[in-house]
Amino acid sequence: MSQRLLLSLTLWASCSPSNAGTAALSQPRVRCRASRYPVAVDCSWTPLGAPNSTMATSFVATYRLGVAAQQQSQSCLQPNPQATRCTIPHVHLFSMVPYVLNVTAVHPSGASSSLLAFVAEQIIKPDPPEGVRLRTAGQRLQMLWHPPASWPFPDIFSLKYRIRYRRHGASHFRQVGPIEATTFTLRAAQPRAKYFVQVSAQDLMDYGKPSDWSLPGQAERTPLNP
Repeated sequence: MSQRLLLSLTLWASCSPSNAGTAALSQPRVRCRASRYPVAVDCSWTPLGAPNSTMATSFVATYRLGVAAQQQSQSCLQPNPQATRCTIPHVHLFSMVPYVLNVTAVHPSGASSSLLAFVAEQIIKPDPPEGVRLRTAGQRLQMLWHPPASWPFPDIFSLKYRIRYRRHGASHFRQVGPIEATTFTLRAAQPRAKYFVQVSAQDLMDYGKPSDWSLPGQAERTPLNP
């Protein structure tokens, strides 16, 4: 989908008239992310709230596939009406037809809606890799990790990885990758030196964005086989 269409939808959502009393209730700020691709898209929003009120705000979240208003809307699954998150299940793969999410905040002082249009592949962002660990033997430093547990089908929808590392006391990171394996061996490590290692994951076909960096790797007592 073109950036011009996305911009048009955003402007339409921000400028469209709301129900009576909406001046007291700001539009929710909505964002969506496909960290469980292709099982689901997870969306959340930050309600800006209604001033001078202690009454709870509830939310109605719906989505449709396509920008045409006559397309049938479905419920974005929420744990409860007050929840500020929802899930779109069963992602349509490789479709250039965008999803349109509509989140309406409902309050005794009024209601206000926000629209967000997106293509699922463009909002892929995996969670960070897990279980990063280090094994050493002489000048060899082996780094190992697991795909994020939230990524449902790593053998089908493969990930690639980038590694960043620095020796304790060094001021700059060095980066390696992308690689498709879940292990990497640095063959010129300084013996007995401590290393700070993190790994980031991204969809193999470059859809979406890389994950955040993982937690630092933990040294294992078991050394590499000589």
